[in-house]
Amino acid sequence: MIDLYDKIVESVSFIREQYSGEFPEIAIMTGTGLGGIVDAMEIEKTIPYSSIPNFPKSTVTSHKGELIVGKIEGVKAIILAGRWHYYEGYSTKEFTLPIRILKFLGLKEIIFTNVSGGINPSYKAGDIVILKDHINLIPDHPLRGPNDDRLGDRFPDMMHTYNQEARTKLLEIANRFSLPIHEGVYLALQGPSLETPSEYAFVYKVGGDLVGMSTVPEVIVAKHSGLKISALSIVSNECYPLDRLTETTVEEVVAIGNKAGVKLTQLIKSYLVER
Repeated sequence: MIDLYDKIVESVSFIREQYSGEFPEIAIMTGTGLGGIVDAMEIEKTIPYSSIPNFPKSTVTSHKGELIVGKIEGVKAIILAGRWHYYEGYSTKEFTLPIRILKFLGLKEIIFTNVSGGINPSYKAGDIVILKDHINLIPDHPLRGPNDDRLGDRFPDMMHTYNQEARTKLLEIANRFSLPIHEGVYLALQGPSLETPSEYAFVYKVGGDLVGMSTVPEVIVAKHSGLKISALSIVSNECYPLDRLTETTVEEVVAIGNKAGVKLTQLIKSYLVER
C-alpha cells in the first residue's frame, strides 16, 4: 500500500507538471457560499480536484472543487475552492491530504474560511468571526496512526494554533472598514444533520461561540505541518439562546454566505496586501 508521504510526492509531481510557475506561499481554503474570492482573482491556472492523484473528490454541490493559482490584488495565492468533510465518508487523514501537498509545494501560510452557526448571543447572521481557538468533537483525528517525522512532530502543541499576528491584522482591517467582526471559539461536529436544540445548548455551555462541520481537521494538519494559520467564519444563523432558533436549510446558509462573502472578500484582499 502506498504510504502518505509517497502520495504527497505523487500529487506534488502531478501539480508541478500542470503548472510550471512559482507556487505562492499563501493559500485560502473556501467553503459553502464563499466563492467570491475566486471572482477577485486574476487566474493563472485552474486544476480540477478530480484530476489530481490522491485528492478526494468533493461531493458538496456548493463547492467548486478546484485548485486555483493566481493573483489577488497583485499578491500571488492559491485557492482551494471547496473542501471535504468527515460526513462525506472520508477519514480525516484522507481529506486533509491536500494541506500536506500544499506544504510540499512551498506553502507557509493558510487562511481557512467557513460558514457556521452562531452560538454566542452577541453574534448576528452575516457577522464575521476570527477564530482564536477550537474544540474538536469530530470522532476521528487526522494524526491518528503511525507518525512520519518528515511531515511533523508526533505530538504537536495546539496552544497557539491561530496566529496572533494575523488575528491582530485582520481585526485592524475589519475595524477600519467597519465590518461586523468578533473573535471566537469554533466547535466542530461531524454532521451532516444540523444540531438539535439541546446540542446548541451544549455547545454554549462548553464554551463554543460557533458550531460547524469542517475546518478543524485541516487546521490540525496545518499545525502539524508548521504553517501559519488563520481562520474566518461567517455566521449563517443565530442558534442561541434557543428562542432565536428557527429551522434552517442549506440554501439559506449558502445565501447568507454569498451575501456576507462580499465583506469577507474585502477583508482577505486587504490582508493579503498588508500582511
